[in-house]
Amino acid sequence: MNYKALVLFFFATIVWCAATTVAFGQDAAASQGQARLKAYTTVMPQKAAESRSASSLADRNSSSMLPLWTFNVSSSRDHNNYSGVMVGRDPFGGGPKKANVPAQIVPIVITTNLVGTFVDFNSGNITTTNGVTTLDPTVANSACLAPPNDVPLTLYQQSPIIQDANFNFGGTYVGNTQYVDAFQRANFWSFMHGNSYHVLLQPVTTTAPIYINVPAADGLALSISSLGPPDFCAPLGIIDINWFDAYLTSTIIPELYPEGVDPGSLPIFLLANVVMASPVTDIFTCCILGYHGATGFPIQTYAPMDFDTTGVFGPGIFDTSVSAHEVGEWMNDPFGDNPVPPWGHIGQQPGCQNNLEVGDPLTGTDIPTVTMRNGYAYHLQELVFFSWFFGAPSIAVNGWFSDNNTFTTDAGPPCM
Repeated sequence: MNYKALVLFFFATIVWCAATTVAFGQDAAASQGQARLKAYTTVMPQKAAESRSASSLADRNSSSMLPLWTFNVSSSRDHNNYSGVMVGRDPFGGGPKKANVPAQIVPIVITTNLVGTFVDFNSGNITTTNGVTTLDPTVANSACLAPPNDVPLTLYQQSPIIQDANFNFGGTYVGNTQYVDAFQRANFWSFMHGNSYHVLLQPVTTTAPIYINVPAADGLALSISSLGPPDFCAPLGIIDINWFDAYLTSTIIPELYPEGVDPGSLPIFLLANVVMASPVTDIFTCCILGYHGATGFPIQTYAPMDFDTTGVFGPGIFDTSVSAHEVGEWMNDPFGDNPVPPWGHIGQQPGCQNNLEVGDPLTGTDIPTVTMRNGYAYHLQELVFFSWFFGAPSIAVNGWFSDNNTFTTDAGPPCM
């Protein structure tokens, strides 16, 4: 059973905490206010029919052009053995230590044909009326952001998800590199012999925008006053996750092959203030801000994600925090089913979960903001180390269990 799917239907109490600073050209909405809607992510593993011929780890490796390595570990949490695959090179053995994965940023322009005017938090119902709303990551959003840093796509291209920054975890310098690469280096720090280990999104290109007119049954936009006072800064789109994923995998991804997308690359589908649910008129199924998925054979991985600037999800969910979550999970669990001893009752997970999703236990919790050359302070979600899932002692940097040391021990006894 994929326990992560449970987050689509249940709310959890989430403690939102983040170290935030406001820099030049950045709206203060990111550093104040409480969460008004709950934020979740999910994963879309290969469908059963697609994965029958990829049942073994060896088949998975041979069916993808991604650089992959296989781990085998005995967990000190439950004393069982686990195997899985990650993107990159094997940090434990010999051979090459650097891997580059081409990535494509694909701006998704969403047009909805309903407006949600009122959210009833008792019933979960969203009252709708006719009205067209377009949510476009390629245009300035001066309602939520301050110029010159007010175009989501440009901010994303200049972010530490894509560009290099200096990362220091607990006094240990782990490199001038992309955030998720810094995390992965820190993840296996005890085995970093020298500075040669890297897993980089490189080269990164940007495609032309993809325009999607969402059927009325599958999308709406919450008006800025729909949650009651105070108003938030911009409309929030909600689209049906099942409709959207089917459209991505059947139509959009095949059309992007001439743009360089293939099973050896990671297409990042960039949304701006657009989240997912099913159905879209029930706030109790909202809000999924991103996911990573796998489809087809050879296996194509991909990751849609929201660049959120509304502030309705609290200070820990802003700009690239969702992207840090999803790119980190894609790198550590590319097919969404690396098994781990069950963990749960923390982060976005009210129940138990048994896959190696490094963002879920700390959804909404960030590392200190990282200010880039554009003067903008980016939000990056804190991620959980390999040793937290499989048990002490930690092989990560400083003997930690997460990259801002929020978790000071492993996940403990298997979740019940």
